[in-house]
Amino acid sequence: MPRLQNMAPAAGSKRMKGTSIYRPFVYGSTARRFNDDFPRPDHVPADHTHSWTVFVKGVDNTDISYWLNKVQFKLHDSIENHIRNVDQLKPGETFETSATGWGEFEITIKFYFVPESNEKAQAFYHHLDLHPYGDEANQKQQRETNEVQSWRYDEMVWNEPYESFFEYMTTPMDRSKGGKGGMGKGTKMMGGGMVGSTGERTASIPYSARPGQPFSKETEREEAKKLRAAQEKVDQTTKDLQKKREGIEAKVAQVRKELVDQQARLAAMGG
Repeated sequence: MPRLQNMAPAAGSKRMKGTSIYRPFVYGSTARRFNDDFPRPDHVPADHTHSWTVFVKGVDNTDISYWLNKVQFKLHDSIENHIRNVDQLKPGETFETSATGWGEFEITIKFYFVPESNEKAQAFYHHLDLHPYGDEANQKQQRETNEVQSWRYDEMVWNEPYESFFEYMTTPMDRSKGGKGGMGKGTKMMGGGMVGSTGERTASIPYSARPGQPFSKETEREEAKKLRAAQEKVDQTTKDLQKKREGIEAKVAQVRKELVDQQARLAAMGG
């Protein structure tokens, strides 16, 4: 989870001690292999085996442009125009860029926040996956669809934000006719119909997953269930190993006792 470090306060603004705000987002890449059903375009070099897109977007395509002003993608330096800046999006649009190639590498993703935040840019990394990965079922699905999705859910956390930015992030948008947050120019209905899907400044995520939108509260519950099951398995394994260890220690103690007894008998016989 990216976390921002404190900067020197802006003039006339104060940090909110002991307070934090966060916003969820999704980032990752989608890759497709060139084949008969997905032919390589004529302008693409013959040794390029895949087409791929790296992106940053809101969960369920919710608007994140109210806090994220620009995204910089730093690709491998062998790629033409390998530092790419994406900005000036309409609400709900995706920060993304595409390319073709044959190899996997680390992509540096850098967030530039809206001026209201008074925060420095934040960078993190994403590994470009071109080939199927995961368990056998997941790999089979990726081969059948010819789509390798390497998507991640994360949350941007602002620790001790400036008072003005906190107010900006938590104040409902103006929905009046002609208002900045109204249903006028630059407003787009997002998929999923969740609260805030028209650009509301929300930290909510959808209740349930759907095709193309795997991250939701339902997903969180399933992941939490898996984690609990894994923890229970670890706990049981730990108990089994402890019991096995106690059994071995008991056997060692018994053998030692028998050796001491035997040495005592031999000593007595010798006397």
